[in-house]
Amino acid sequence: MANEPSPLITVVPEQSSLVAHLTRRKTLTFKAHTTPFDAMDTQKYFYFIAQGRIKISQIHLQNAKEQTLSILSRGDMYDVITLLDDQAHETIALTLEPTTLIQVPIEDVRALIQKSPEFGAYFFPYLAKQLRGMEDLAVDLSLYDVYERTLRLLERHVDTHDGTLYPIGDLSHEELAALLGTVRKVLNRDLQRLKAEGIVELGRKNLRVKDIEKLFEKIDLLES
Repeated sequence: MANEPSPLITVVPEQSSLVAHLTRRKTLTFKAHTTPFDAMDTQKYFYFIAQGRIKISQIHLQNAKEQTLSILSRGDMYDVITLLDDQAHETIALTLEPTTLIQVPIEDVRALIQKSPEFGAYFFPYLAKQLRGMEDLAVDLSLYDVYERTLRLLERHVDTHDGTLYPIGDLSHEELAALLGTVRKVLNRDLQRLKAEGIVELGRKNLRVKDIEKLFEKIDLLES
C-alpha cells in the first residue's frame, strides 16, 4: 500500500531487537509549527520519526520562494545525507503537527550500519527510496507542467483501497504548491480541473482521489 509507514519504525519501540545498539537515544516531542532540528543538530544527531510529520524544505532568501523537498512521517529518518557524507545540510525543518522523534548520536547510527545486518536490511532500501524521491522531484520539475506534476504526486501517495493521500491529503494548497514547485493560484486551477474530471474530491485541507482508475489512466497517457 502506497501510504503505509516504513518498516523502519520497528527500530524505535522498546521491544526492538536493536535497542541494545541505540542505548544513547533520547525521545523528543515538539508542538506543531516548530523547528525540531537544524543543520548543526543533524551533524551531531540522527533522527527517527516515531509520530507526526515534518516538512523539509529550502527557501530562496531573496524572493521567499519555497521548495518542499519531502514530507517525513512515521517510520522516516533524517538526515541520511549528512549521515553518509558528514557535511552540513542546509534545509529547513518544520513540524506540521505534534511530533515525536528518537534522537541518536550520529556516530552510533554509523556504527549500527556496519555492525547490524538487521538495520542494514532496512536502511539501504530506505536510502534507495530517498534517492528515487529526489530523482522524481528533479524529473517532475524539469519535464512536466503543474497539472502533470500533480497527477504524478497523487499517484505516488494514493492508497489504492480508499483513495486517501498520506501524508499529503490534509496539507493546505499553499503547502501542496511548495511540494510541487509552483504557487497556490496555479495549483488551485489544476485541482479544480482534476475535480471537474472526476479524479479528486476537494475539501478544506482534505484532498482524496475519487476515481483511482481514471488517475492511473491519466498517468499511462503521460508515460506513453
